[in-house]
Amino acid sequence: MAIAHNSRSQDLIKEATLAALKRVIDPLTDLMLDAGITVHEFSALVRERAVRIALRRVTRETGRVSKSRVAIITGLARAEVARILNTEDDFSQRRTGQHPARKVLAAWYGNQRFLAANGDPAVLPIFGKRRSFECLVTRYSGGIPVRAMLDQLTQIQAVEVLSGQRVKARSRLPIFTGLTSHAITSLGERTSDLLETLKRNLRSSNKPLFEATAVVTDIEPSAVPLVRRDLAEQGIAFIDGANSLFARSRAKPTPSGQKKPRGCRVGVTVYYFQDEISNCPSLQPGGNVRRKNLHRQGSRAKA
Repeated sequence: MAIAHNSRSQDLIKEATLAALKRVIDPLTDLMLDAGITVHEFSALVRERAVRIALRRVTRETGRVSKSRVAIITGLARAEVARILNTEDDFSQRRTGQHPARKVLAAWYGNQRFLAANGDPAVLPIFGKRRSFECLVTRYSGGIPVRAMLDQLTQIQAVEVLSGQRVKARSRLPIFTGLTSHAITSLGERTSDLLETLKRNLRSSNKPLFEATAVVTDIEPSAVPLVRRDLAEQGIAFIDGANSLFARSRAKPTPSGQKKPRGCRVGVTVYYFQDEISNCPSLQPGGNVRRKNLHRQGSRAKA
């Protein structure tokens, strides 16, 4: 009976964990799609990180490296575990499954055939069998229809459709306007810190790290702007106070010749969250641009 009870308890924990992971993955998937990362790249990243984290656990618990134990924990084949561990721990150096839009733009900026005399990406006719956007997409997108690729690149403002059914490149990377590498790096750091705090508190009730949330589910929509403003002011005041506390708590300079004590990274983050209160039109750049009809013309098809 005790074994059956424990099995049910483990099933409940697994189900709750899967539900929690779904809520975490949903916004990450939105970011993934905005940044032009494929499911293949994301899957490869998850597999790699799972293997390396499992290896750290096994090494810490047993004092030795066991690829078989890592395979058991992760559910991956031992051969795949060995392959991952035999490569450098740098996912950015192994770009597999590159996004089709990224391939098209890279070729447009890098292939001499699609460059203008000054070295910039040439303005291309949309249709044509030689030097055209259609030819570019056919050659580098891996089977994506030319119109679908044009719509995607137009939506994210990576290209501009000109008169006479011509198209001009505007960005080397297929990323929604507003995303920056600095902002995404900050997102990763803050999200990691929050999850580490919540995970640590789950595993141990001894001296939990501070974490608290105030939430209401029936706020009056007209009050939202005032609430956001007041909470922003309170948040700024709190962070200013935290910075003052950190400044007073920093390690004192040590006399020359003495070993400096190892510091400890400490921080606190305040953030405001809000669900959409109405079905608003998309705020993404180009989200509501009317789709224009395009027609092949005999003279342009031979361009």
